[in-house]
Amino acid sequence: MPTGSVFLEFSIILLFSTLIGAVGLLLRQPLIVSFIAAGILAGHSVLGLVQSEEQIQVLAEFGIALLLFVVGLKLDLSLIRTVGGVALITGLGQVVFTSVIGFALCLGLGFEPLPSLYIAVALTFSSTIIIVKLLSDKGEIDALHGRIALGFLIVQDVVVVLVMIVLSSMGAREGATAADPGLLGSLLMIVVKGGLFLAAIAAFMRWLATPILRRLADSAELLVLFAVAWAVVLASVGEVMGFSKEMGAFLAGVSLASTPFREAIGARLVSLRDFLLLFFFIHLGSGLDMSLIGEQVVPALWLSLFVLIGNPLIVLVLMGLLGYRKRTGFLAGLTVAQISEFSLIFAALGLSLGHIGLDHVGLITLVGLITIGLSTYMIIYSQWLYARMEPVLGLFERRDPAQETALMDRLSENARFDVIVIGLGRFGSNIAHGLRQEGWSVLGIDFDPAAVRGGRTRDYPVLFGDATDPEFLKDLPVQSGQWIVNAWRVRPEGASGGNTILVMLKTLKAQGYPGRVAVTAQSAAEVPFYRDHGADLVLLPFADAARRAVERLEDARTDRTADIPDPEVAS
Repeated sequence: MPTGSVFLEFSIILLFSTLIGAVGLLLRQPLIVSFIAAGILAGHSVLGLVQSEEQIQVLAEFGIALLLFVVGLKLDLSLIRTVGGVALITGLGQVVFTSVIGFALCLGLGFEPLPSLYIAVALTFSSTIIIVKLLSDKGEIDALHGRIALGFLIVQDVVVVLVMIVLSSMGAREGATAADPGLLGSLLMIVVKGGLFLAAIAAFMRWLATPILRRLADSAELLVLFAVAWAVVLASVGEVMGFSKEMGAFLAGVSLASTPFREAIGARLVSLRDFLLLFFFIHLGSGLDMSLIGEQVVPALWLSLFVLIGNPLIVLVLMGLLGYRKRTGFLAGLTVAQISEFSLIFAALGLSLGHIGLDHVGLITLVGLITIGLSTYMIIYSQWLYARMEPVLGLFERRDPAQETALMDRLSENARFDVIVIGLGRFGSNIAHGLRQEGWSVLGIDFDPAAVRGGRTRDYPVLFGDATDPEFLKDLPVQSGQWIVNAWRVRPEGASGGNTILVMLKTLKAQGYPGRVAVTAQSAAEVPFYRDHGADLVLLPFADAARRAVERLEDARTDRTADIPDPEVAS
């Protein structure tokens, strides 16, 4: 359906994708499924809405670059260290066993060795985006199986990025001319260039990253613009140096991951990343031939059964051998019962290198639609499934699950924060200081770079971020029995959205925050308003300060010789 206008074409595609996404939302499906379906329906084989393929491809490449940048930005090595060897062993073990078994299965289905290898590897990767969303919605992100699942999903993400980097580099060398140096010389040159690239990024991380971001943080828009520019610039540098855009974008994220601004950047990039990934899925789906997909239904069903049953079984066996209980292994195993957006990107890379054909990409896409769709319900109803299957799961559990007990002890020793103080002005920083003197573990948050620097000089962790941003709040280390104290003071006018405290209260409630919340008001008249919207405690700085002043004056009058020290006042 040619429109003659790229703008009009994109408008139609976006509206069409929104409608398909709304249907998917009613069916409780992740947006990835809806986006792929929208791409297939909008493609040449069905409605023919997609005509400007070059423009869509450019946006798709931006989406992939931002996806890899965010993966690098959120590369949480501390999480892998916390959950110990189970994340690394389970993650790598699942990748190896799925690849080997999947390869044999593909050969049995009649595929050639190289396509079989691509398909098998594509079956190993699970969607971190989907799993984090589902576990967060269920309040299981901080459960033991949730932490372990996040650990081996990070391992998977690193593996797929490395595989894509290697394949991209191989593709670049295949296009070399006969005048190029020999293979050994080529490898040596790659090592040298890679070493220089990594050294430059390491120097940036050591001396430039935090000072630059601190300067830019005064403007949230400029901070996000720099992050996007940094991602695509390093992606371009990676491509120019003969590696890949994927490698450059991933390392761009890693280079900012150690700064106190990574949570704020990641939270603000999520929506942009998802929007641009829409064009990747549109580009992927529109290029598929429905007749080719139709021919792959039977192989897709066999491979989907393997992913839905085999992948969780592999994780269950590995975790049982490592000394974890059957419940933990089962619930963690369900998180790998689907393939991910990376699997589709990996397939698209293989197609661009000429290693596989459109029929193989169609097969992997069909497996993705089936497994993502069904595994979503498996995770949503995971407790119900476990209750039905518990009698037969004892086969996968040691008599003494010592490793799980040891890990639980380690996690309890590395307790999370007792209180999160939002807003580190004079009032908030004094609250943080006083609570720390009482033995509380405190995490500070502020959107003012100067306040972040001031908090860090007081030797407690401080994050740069906007506490009204749902994506930022979702990444906070929350737990039951914890307090979130909002030390910002705003008036409740414009209660529909202008009040940042009210926005935070609504967001925490929507995300199922299990702890308690204290907010700061300016007058007693505001107390009922905030309590009605979910605040457990409302602080009144002026009234509280006056009451404390009266107490100190009374103490001084009754005991003139008493030494009454002044409390610390943050500047």
